[in-house]
Amino acid sequence: MKKEIKIPETISERVTFKRKFTLWELYRSFVFAPRAVSKLMGNRKSNLVDPHFVERLQLAVTEVNGCAACSYQHTKMALSQGMSNEEISSFLSGGGDFIRPEEAKAIMFAQHFADTRGYPTKYAYDVIVKEYGEKEARIILSAAQVMIAGNMYGIPLSAFQSRLKGKPYKDSTMFYELGMEIVGFLLLPIAILHGFLRGLFGLPNERFDTTPSDK
Repeated sequence: MKKEIKIPETISERVTFKRKFTLWELYRSFVFAPRAVSKLMGNRKSNLVDPHFVERLQLAVTEVNGCAACSYQHTKMALSQGMSNEEISSFLSGGGDFIRPEEAKAIMFAQHFADTRGYPTKYAYDVIVKEYGEKEARIILSAAQVMIAGNMYGIPLSAFQSRLKGKPYKDSTMFYELGMEIVGFLLLPIAILHGFLRGLFGLPNERFDTTPSDK
């Protein structure tokens, strides 16, 4: 029996952006996404990081960004993996009731990653490296990178879908929504090539804010 897909009303009934991104931010996220996807595919074989853990990380990123389309799709995926509606709704609402102690630092990093628009502090990343190990931290980072790319593309899509239902976002325009979708799609192969060249030249698949924090 299929479980009913439920997402919080604060997401499904949204008519304003929680986060709004630029075309440049979308392109930049696409550059890092292919190698991140490859890392996650490798994890499916090695199972170094539990796939359920990866899904919870991606739900945490989606909660910060507020992407209705992504929330629906990841709710569907999470349900198929055995997560309950209550657990999913908690993550999508920013609740902490279902956060496991051993996953807390990674969940906080995923939220921080989203909050900094994909530009986390090096210090925050070093914390999860210390907590989980270098290989595991790469997978955690990759999960966040893939999800924020999906969110950046999915948010204007969500706004456009809402517009078609007669509920346009108050702080959006059709030009913005279609521009992000169409131009973003056209830029995707260029971004993939850009990411491939970065890897070819040995450049890391990451970017951190290394600005010293005030003490």
